[in-house]
Amino acid sequence: MSGPEAIYDLRGLKCPLPVLKTRRRLSTMERGAELWIETTDPLAAIDIPHFCSENGHVLLASEKHEASHRFHIRKG
Repeated sequence: MSGPEAIYDLRGLKCPLPVLKTRRRLSTMERGAELWIETTDPLAAIDIPHFCSENGHVLLASEKHEASHRFHIRKG
């Protein structure tokens, strides 16, 4: 998978901040817009997919990297 041009950097933030900041960012975007986020919070691997499914967003990709996790989300 090719990397995103712009990543919303949430590294270093602990639960629940990655989800809260993702929700805030998505609220400013048009329906169908896509967002990449990167986080170092290990709970994000559970929290971000759950957030997407509960709020009607589509999780397009989830990539585990050495010290972080990237998510590609389409706003629902």
